[in-house]
Amino acid sequence: MERTPVNSSNISSIGYDEDTNTLEIEFHNGGVYQYFDVPFAVYDGMMEADSKGQYLAQQIKGHFRYVKV
Repeated sequence: MERTPVNSSNISSIGYDEDTNTLEIEFHNGGVYQYFDVPFAVYDGMMEADSKGQYLAQQIKGHFRYVKV
């Protein structure tokens, strides 16, 4: 999945697959996580958020199934 670099102290890049509604997040420490069944609006909100890490904690973690890739 293609990811876009983002300006964040914690997150390196973010990708989204509209066909499967999969959100992929790469962290600066090298970890990559995929979150499933994420609506496009949530991805869009994360890309627009001033704090990507805060958005992740409030809107994504605990709300969607995920795996570490």
